[in-house]
Amino acid sequence: MSPSEVREGVSLTNLDQQLFPDAGATKRDLLDYLDAVSERLLPVLTDRPLSVVRVLRGQDEFMQKNLPKYTPEWVPRVKLWAETSKRNISYALCNDRRTLLWFGNQRAVEYHPTLTRIDHEAGPTHLIMDLDPPEGAAFGLAVEGAQLVRRALADAGLAGALKTSGSKGVHVFVPLAPGQAMDDVAAATRAVAARAERLDPERATTAFIREDRHGKVFLDSTRAGGATVVAAYSPRVRPGVRVSFPVPWSDAENVTPDDFTVHTALTLLGGDDPWVTEMPAPQHLPAGLVEEGHTIPIARVAAMHEGKRRARARRESGEGE
Repeated sequence: MSPSEVREGVSLTNLDQQLFPDAGATKRDLLDYLDAVSERLLPVLTDRPLSVVRVLRGQDEFMQKNLPKYTPEWVPRVKLWAETSKRNISYALCNDRRTLLWFGNQRAVEYHPTLTRIDHEAGPTHLIMDLDPPEGAAFGLAVEGAQLVRRALADAGLAGALKTSGSKGVHVFVPLAPGQAMDDVAAATRAVAARAERLDPERATTAFIREDRHGKVFLDSTRAGGATVVAAYSPRVRPGVRVSFPVPWSDAENVTPDDFTVHTALTLLGGDDPWVTEMPAPQHLPAGLVEEGHTIPIARVAAMHEGKRRARARRESGEGE
């Protein structure tokens, strides 16, 4: 096969190169996968400002938000103000196959869309819980945490869909009816995490500081507001080029992240789109859940203050002198 070709008017080059160490896949494998899964991947990317993780030859992976100057004019984009860097960022909108193939040719392996579309007034489209098992723990612990989240959601009259993160954990997505405020969705996410933790505090924790988790699965409620999350069907920069893959709740205990890669995902999908079929209808967040969440400190902010308090206490005690 030729090491280059053209699809949708996009020149695809160096197709026989390995993607990254331990990938077990070439750039052609990545592009063939993205192309074949595009009808499922594009709907979860469309009209969402996109960040990608790229791996250039001989370099470490990096996340790219701002489009490079050499980006073709036909790539859709939107400019948004970034408060942290105090500048406008030109984000891509990956709305079509041509753009997706261009990104793949740029060695963009991971696709991380925002939780809102460019119509910000519609609010976040999903409430998201990220379940992260402790270092070295079995994947099943993340699934057990997700089941706690599912129970907490059900107790609040809500339902969500499950997918592997493509790394070591899982994500629970709760589709939302339009028009719900970003702050309220973030608050409800904190409340769901707190309720799930209360269901089994020996197994799950909302502790943002890693040393406070004590071998429990972390219920990460910070995927809210301006955050991004890896898209369903997106590859990951992980050994074997795993894929973030939808999993029915009934099958969650029978899978591992290694089951889903750019080599296996398409065969497992067949002609189906489980991210669509498993996703419940959009829902309104209960007022009680939102109110409870507004009483819970934002985990990242609380952890920052706690870290400063501990550092001050160590200094005052003379620790480390």
